[in-house]
Amino acid sequence: MEFRETTDMSTPGPTNTGEVPTVLVNDSRGSSLLCFLEQLIPINNTDYALLTPVDTPVSLFRLVGEGDPELIQTIESSEPILAVADVVLQEHDLTLVRSAVTLTVTGELDEPDPEELEEDDTDTDSETYELLVSFRVEDEEYGLYIPLDPFFVVARLKDGQAILVEGKEFDQIQPLIETEIEDRELF
Repeated sequence: MEFRETTDMSTPGPTNTGEVPTVLVNDSRGSSLLCFLEQLIPINNTDYALLTPVDTPVSLFRLVGEGDPELIQTIESSEPILAVADVVLQEHDLTLVRSAVTLTVTGELDEPDPEELEEDDTDTDSETYELLVSFRVEDEEYGLYIPLDPFFVVARLKDGQAILVEGKEFDQIQPLIETEIEDRELF
């Protein structure tokens, strides 16, 4: 993974011009995430949606010395770390949202300077992040990072509802969705 620290706060993804439909996705825990509908993909008589969050997705990392930041995979919404992150983001007129799938940030973010965003061509599987804010909680340093690669969400559409595709279902459907998208790009 490559990490970049800048003072710019960028919003990846599309802007809400009214042209792109939005879908409210629910996960198995009852959390929701408002997303833009990027593509509709029918597979085996079921409609799947490829989505991107309306708000800016962020990832929480523990910052440890000189080494690479460590991604915190799961965190409870009541954790004191997130309460501190709330306060720090409010100083920038931003709000942390505990959404389905990922944490997101709402508010006006500055556009990044494209010249500051270098290409990382050493590892095509790595993700690149931009530091949004950093803060300390009980002698440990944390950072909220914005993924610079597109952040996609897959949902199953049924009876007017969008249900997050998770776990084994995601593992089974992901290769089929990737194949369908590749086939569409050939035409």
